[in-house]
Amino acid sequence: MRRAVCPGSFDPITNGHLDIIGRASKLYDVVHVAVMINQSKKGLFTVDERIDLIRQVTGDFGNVQVEAFHGLLVDFCKQRDIPAIVKGLRAVSDFDYELQMAQMNNGLSGVETLFVPTNPTYSFLSSSLVKEVAAWGGDVSHLLPPLVHEALTERLSQQ
Repeated sequence: MRRAVCPGSFDPITNGHLDIIGRASKLYDVVHVAVMINQSKKGLFTVDERIDLIRQVTGDFGNVQVEAFHGLLVDFCKQRDIPAIVKGLRAVSDFDYELQMAQMNNGLSGVETLFVPTNPTYSFLSSSLVKEVAAWGGDVSHLLPPLVHEALTERLSQQ
């Protein structure tokens, strides 16, 4: 069985993330979405909320499994016998950082990293940017799945 992981914080998941996950789901039998827990960051959504949103918006793919993970991504891969990491690249600046991570991960465990160029429609998109624009009242509805946009709008209205 061909398995891969798409890691990230997904706070919240965007259409750019979904594009990469969806494309990976066509190439692999099972795609694990690893919601990485960074205890030094305070997320807008809890890890459980992110997992729930991701499960809902990836449900139609049929071969996506979503779970949280804390620690090294290569340990997540080893524990689940996953030989490949799939990462989206938005710009050259992403490549510089991601290449270093890919080389480290391969050196630590032999796990390969596949880089997928982001759809140009989403080349500027990040969760941080979406949250910032939405917090100032900007329209980000075209950048998120409707369910996620609704959750984001509700969360920001509570603050």
